[in-house]
Amino acid sequence: MKRSTMAIIFSALLAVALCILGCVPPSGMAPSKEADYHNKMGMAYLNEGKVQLAFVEFQKAAQIEPNNKEIVYNLGIIYLQLEDYENAKQQFLKAVKLDPNFADAYNNLGVTYMELGQWNDAVASFKKALSNVLYRTPEKAFYSLGMSYYRLGEYDKAVHAFKDSIRRDYSFVFPYYGMALAYNKLERFGEAAEVMDKAIMIDPAYQGNRDKKVDDMKERLYTAKGDEERDLRDFLEIMNY
Repeated sequence: MKRSTMAIIFSALLAVALCILGCVPPSGMAPSKEADYHNKMGMAYLNEGKVQLAFVEFQKAAQIEPNNKEIVYNLGIIYLQLEDYENAKQQFLKAVKLDPNFADAYNNLGVTYMELGQWNDAVASFKKALSNVLYRTPEKAFYSLGMSYYRLGEYDKAVHAFKDSIRRDYSFVFPYYGMALAYNKLERFGEAAEVMDKAIMIDPAYQGNRDKKVDDMKERLYTAKGDEERDLRDFLEIMNY
């Protein structure tokens, strides 16, 4: 065998060995450090889009420290991504029980309730997230709060929440679309059209191209159902004002 070929094989075997060593916690590690190790491995896998591997690591961490709020929260995120909403809900509820000020957990609990169509519970969860003044992304919670009010038919409250979202981040496009829907239901058609134009203008996917937006919405209508279908039809109606 040529020396260069042997060198390649040795390098490959070394890489495999290093991977194995990197994926196994050192022996004799304290339980808290081992749980932290698996949690960090789970986060790394999650950031790479490897959801199942992340799930395995978070489960290992949870077996060691079942009442670690971060680990419980991360399991909730996995269940949410897997569309297992009931298990996601249970994990987020446990996380906020462990830490009543856990704003991210309240926010994702609200998102889970939205997926389950439990709008009043979603409203309560988003309000709890927003009650924490240290919450880093309130614009997202305000937007989701607005959509929850919208689904409940409380359109004035929805508009107020969308405005609060925009005040936190003027470039966040989703509350503009939400506000257009709410204005439309309130029969404030001119304002619905105006804010819809604003949304299309700042949306990086369209940058003011109304025709492209219309074409995309018509395309999505072929597969849309339920709330999504109704929203798309309302958007197309607004575009005609």
